Amino acid sequence: MTTQRHGTWGPAAATAAGLAFGAATLAFLSRQQRRSVELQLQVEQQRMHFHLLSKAIDDPELAAVMSTVDLRSRPATEQPGLRRQYLFANALYAHALKSYLAGYVNWQELHGHLRVLCQNPMIRDYWEATRHHRDSLDHASTEARVGRMMDGIVQDLEDADTDEWWVVGEPPEE
Repeated sequence: MTTQRHGTWGPAAATAAGLAFGAATLAFLSRQQRRSVELQLQVEQQRMHFHLLSKAIDDPELAAVMSTVDLRSRPATEQPGLRRQYLFANALYAHALKSYLAGYVNWQELHGHLRVLCQNPMIRDYWEATRHHRDSLDHASTEARVGRMMDGIVQDLEDADTDEWWVVGEPPEE
């Protein structure tokens, strides 16, 4: 006959359960710590990018270093101001993109914000001048998807038969 045990664990089973719980707890804490470090690194990277961008906007000589837009077709007298405007346009776009990535706005709200930005001809000019910058993005990346949404907004506004820009275009599916 076999002996039946009801509700009793031997020392080995209790030790194994304790070790499994401990390992799961350590894995959870490790993931949490990695996420925290990653978030801190992202915040620091964004802070540094904004700092560098601000310096470039304030100083035409630094703007010439930071900007990769070819302005040789423009008169030399226009180039410093235009370069700084493009850098600022980039900052506005990046702010909208980061707001979406951080979860502060949803896809539809991002669409609306970008549609407002596109009312400015300088933003549209910047967007066209930097088209080749987006060619190297991974097609499936969020940034590429947002770029395609921005392309669609610009095209919708150009094709619109109305001055009611706030009703032009629908946000693409997320």
